Amino acid sequence: MRKFITTSSIAMLSLLVVSPVFAQTATTASGSVNQIVTFIQSIVQVLITIAGTVSVAFFVWGGFGYITSSGHPDALDRSKKTILYSAIGLAIVLGAFVLSGIVSQLATSAFGATH
Repeated sequence: MRKFITTSSIAMLSLLVVSPVFAQTATTASGSVNQIVTFIQSIVQVLITIAGTVSVAFFVWGGFGYITSSGHPDALDRSKKTILYSAIGLAIVLGAFVLSGIVSQLATSAFGATH
């Protein structure tokens, strides 16, 4: 019994010696939110740039095909569809860019981060 009391006393005293642990401060948390938002914005900007470039390239390709169709109805129709689909793709890319900006602003305001 004496050994149990000694062991439990040493265990209780060792708990008093342990230094307290504190949570992270708010500035560190908002800094990490800024880093995450910046990383995601960088990825979105690269993907939007690539998608926009591809869309514009297909727009030019369709315009070139439209000009050089020489009155062939099949080539003219194919070029019109290429121009239409590239315009739709470009509108989707621009919409994604605007939507990503809105989501980014909402995320920074919701998590308390400041730029």
